[in-house]
Amino acid sequence: MNSKYLIWISGALLLATATACGGSKNQKADATQQEIVTVNVPSFNADSAYQFVKAQVDFGPRVPNSKEHVACGNYLAQQLENYGAKVTSQNAELIAYNGTLLKARNIIGSFQPENKKRIALFAHWDSRPWADNDPDAKNHYTPILGANDGASGVGVLLEIARQIQQQQPNLGVDIIFLDAEDYGTHQKHNGNSNVEAWCLGAQYWARNPHTPNYNARFGILLDMVGGHNPTFYREYYSEQFAKDINRKVWDAAKRLGYNNYFIDENGGGATDDHLFINRIAGIKTIDIIPHNPGEGWEFDPHWHTVKDDMNNINAATLGAVGQTVMEVIYNEK
Repeated sequence: MNSKYLIWISGALLLATATACGGSKNQKADATQQEIVTVNVPSFNADSAYQFVKAQVDFGPRVPNSKEHVACGNYLAQQLENYGAKVTSQNAELIAYNGTLLKARNIIGSFQPENKKRIALFAHWDSRPWADNDPDAKNHYTPILGANDGASGVGVLLEIARQIQQQQPNLGVDIIFLDAEDYGTHQKHNGNSNVEAWCLGAQYWARNPHTPNYNARFGILLDMVGGHNPTFYREYYSEQFAKDINRKVWDAAKRLGYNNYFIDENGGGATDDHLFINRIAGIKTIDIIPHNPGEGWEFDPHWHTVKDDMNNINAATLGAVGQTVMEVIYNEK
């Protein structure tokens, strides 16, 4: 279909119950000792993340081949470097569905690059070149600011990078800003359309990782994580490829009291960067992306419209997502 994502796939998930097994006294003592170990997880600063979102939006639409895109890319790379990451830029010429040659740039910030145990955190940093979902047809070829659709996930990850500089988790972390995610098929396009028209930067990175033979324990993708009162359901492809990682994240959100955001139910499937990372790179990766059943819109009421601006961003949402992700990565051993 001529849309950024496939239609949400509904379906019930099987419920599983776990039973505890008995063991020796030593095993029980070890388990008890492990239970009382606490991890000092830094406090995510939602206001800081909000400012990171605004800084991107202030550049204007970040459409590949534009000066705003170049300037914002330089800003993102510099921010990661400022926070102590080893920064790698992947510059690639990628062909869009309409034959346009896109000068794309994936930006990777690696913390503890020598650590073999790694976690990958993803977000796309480009914005949609057309507001083709706008209710006003006059805007259907107008670039969008992409405050939520793009900048929100990047803003959360920049704040996580700032926190990592101050306190390193046990595992190495790669923060990966993917480009050319949103240059997919225009809704009015009459030609052939397929899922490979989207997420071009993710497809490139999955085939050409920034480090030879790169692997990570798991990945988390953030997309549209800054809106007002969104609900994040367990995404279908995330369940298919990385069910245990979904469980980690939703359990962490529950511990933190974010059940109103993270709904512990299946919400269907979305074609997004994580799909190609799972299929091509083989890294178990989930997608935290809003789903709003019964609301008449798929992800966000301003998705792919000119109203996806800073009025569409809520610091509390950024905080809930950011703190949840940090709860997960700082508790990995």
